[in-house]
Amino acid sequence: MTPRRRALLLLALALLLGALAAASVRRRERALTRALGPTVRVLVTRTAVLAGARPAAARPLLRELPRRYAPPDAVASAEELAGARIAVALPAGSLLTGAVLRHPGSAPAARLEPGERAAEVLAHGDARGLVPGARVDVLVTRQGDGGRAGATVLALEDVEVLDAHAAPADEGQAGGARVVADLRVRVRDAVYLAAAQAFASDLRLLVRAPGDRAAGDAGLRVDERLR
Repeated sequence: MTPRRRALLLLALALLLGALAAASVRRRERALTRALGPTVRVLVTRTAVLAGARPAAARPLLRELPRRYAPPDAVASAEELAGARIAVALPAGSLLTGAVLRHPGSAPAARLEPGERAAEVLAHGDARGLVPGARVDVLVTRQGDGGRAGATVLALEDVEVLDAHAAPADEGQAGGARVVADLRVRVRDAVYLAAAQAFASDLRLLVRAPGDRAAGDAGLRVDERLR
């Protein structure tokens, strides 16, 4: 084989390998897009802002985010920021949500003690009973394994509701009405709820009777056999 033919053969092989690599990348991108699902546009802070500042001070810009990872009350338009103030200090790159905005006449943010967090969840529940100060138990239904349904677990007991409102109509799904609720929890429970929000198949808030502070059933689990 002459050097010229050898060079042409190597060039053709390189082009073939490059085309195969590009096709593999495109397949992976399509698979990732299918896995993440549709995207939504949300407002993100471009600069850090202090509590009490107007949202414009954060120089917000629109970013696309997979819908499954976007908070249910994410702000997507400048009109929703009109007259509002930032309730808590935010670093650059933070999502602007209804929970971090305070509008004129709105109730002040609940006071949190050291070690406490306000965890926002999108869950099934009765919005009529989910008022500030109500106590709830949190049920988490885990994703199934293969064709099996996931088990439902009593994850948290006697959790205080800081705020709640009905979820937008397009957030509804089978199983009843859903609500967006802020819950007063410890850091460990806030991390658990964030993971459950992302990976569990369903969250449900059960409102307790006034004065009911009983505990001891956390971890109660029921599987697909209802056992």
